[in-house]
Amino acid sequence: MAYYEIKLTFSQPEPWKDIFTAILGDAGCDSFMDGDDENVLLAYIKEELYDEAAIRDALENHGMAVEVKYAVSKVQEQDWNAVWEANYEPVMLCGQCYIRAPFHEPRTDVPYEIIIEPKMSFGTAHHETTSLMIEYILEEDFSGKKVLDMGSGTGVLAILAHKRGARPVTAIDNDKWAYENNLENNVRNHTEDITVKLGDAGAIGEEVFDVIIANINRNILLNDMPAYVKSMKKGSEIFFSGFYNGHDLDAIKKRAHELGLSFASFKEKNNWVAAKFYKN
Repeated sequence: MAYYEIKLTFSQPEPWKDIFTAILGDAGCDSFMDGDDENVLLAYIKEELYDEAAIRDALENHGMAVEVKYAVSKVQEQDWNAVWEANYEPVMLCGQCYIRAPFHEPRTDVPYEIIIEPKMSFGTAHHETTSLMIEYILEEDFSGKKVLDMGSGTGVLAILAHKRGARPVTAIDNDKWAYENNLENNVRNHTEDITVKLGDAGAIGEEVFDVIIANINRNILLNDMPAYVKSMKKGSEIFFSGFYNGHDLDAIKKRAHELGLSFASFKEKNNWVAAKFYKN
């Protein structure tokens, strides 16, 4: 599978990196990394989703007070893996969850160790949205809960929920590469009983869950929220992430209220948000 890399160089990094991460996320980019320089952001988009005119319009006609220079290059699968191995560092969250790649040394002094080979899939806990969701999972009681992870990427959230006692666990992603990567990571973490499905919200079917985790982006969450709510019962909880504080969170709250969900709480890190709701 081929990707395009979009290298953005800003006249100043903050808050523009976060803003353009959201803009390019809406344009189809699904992975982001910091460059060697603090002013550089690397964005990745699948070849079949790349629209040169749309990307050019987003980066040249944004109307904001920042200068953005960019360059686009094609990245093959082998190159991508080399990039990850060169840059991927393990992550410790809340002193409880250690997330590493297979080539890092293991640790036995933490309650939860998760081994993730990220490849092209989103979800390494380096991004704020994933780490915020992990914080929620570590705080909540998942024991015996039936859990759905929508937009599962690497499967890291589903795996942690499983390690926290959730049963059964279902993970759904519409990207074939993420689907295959999730299966591989389940083997690495001895969580092979997690059901992994390739598809979008339509793949939920008629199942009903105690907890839903959805770390995607604002537009997809707003579009698919009715399908999520349909698969919840009274008292079921849902955790959303992949959007910003302010207008994004307000839009999520408004749509959730319209569908019968009550807002419980939210977490914020660098303006990214994760929010908890429950069904009345």
